Amino acid sequence: MNNASLKEWDLPEDPARRRELIDYLEKYVTGNKLAKFNAVLPNRTRHVTVVLEDIYQPHNASAVVRSCDLFGVQEMHVIENRHRYTLSSGVSVGASKWITLHRWNQRGEDNTTRCLGEIRNRGYRIVATTPRTDGVPLPDLPVEKPLALVFGTEETGLSAKALELADEAVTIPMVGFTESFNVSVSAALCLYEVMHRLWRSEVDWKLTAIEQEELRLVWMEKVLKRFPQLVKNFLEKA
Repeated sequence: MNNASLKEWDLPEDPARRRELIDYLEKYVTGNKLAKFNAVLPNRTRHVTVVLEDIYQPHNASAVVRSCDLFGVQEMHVIENRHRYTLSSGVSVGASKWITLHRWNQRGEDNTTRCLGEIRNRGYRIVATTPRTDGVPLPDLPVEKPLALVFGTEETGLSAKALELADEAVTIPMVGFTESFNVSVSAALCLYEVMHRLWRSEVDWKLTAIEQEELRLVWMEKVLKRFPQLVKNFLEKA
């Protein structure tokens, strides 16, 4: 389940027709918003994704969403086995509108196994974040292959199942008395390190041209109240 609803519409599969639809819809989007789309899209990535398992404090969940948006990470996965995922609008500052959020909350199911299995099938390496000393230090974490950073609940961290399913564990070097960072701080530190290394690398981490067009349509749906009618008008004229 995610927050993008474009699949409900019969959008053109032909690239040229899709481009025509984008050009048509852009006439109804403000210049400032279009400029923002053009600036943000080239820096969006699915090379990295974030997974939250049973996060229950709204301000932490919202802070992670905001960090994903600011570092260009387009997709987040939220596992809800025990706790329902809620956002604090004052903390996320609207970031959730621009992120593709997948929620794994099937009642009676092991949502951790379902989520991590699907992500692995999509080619991601599952990386569990943990304060354990046997994890790979964050600066040494390989970033060449797509990776999913998995963060656990505020009090107990990741479940035994998540740790079992992970391909490897990563730890943030610490030298203080306390055991770990707040989960939202951990996510921000990990994303800062990983994304800055990707930006300086030769890894092909950006969205493809087609993916950027599809995401542009998703974002235009967010800002155009008449989006369904405008798409219908375009298709009827075609």
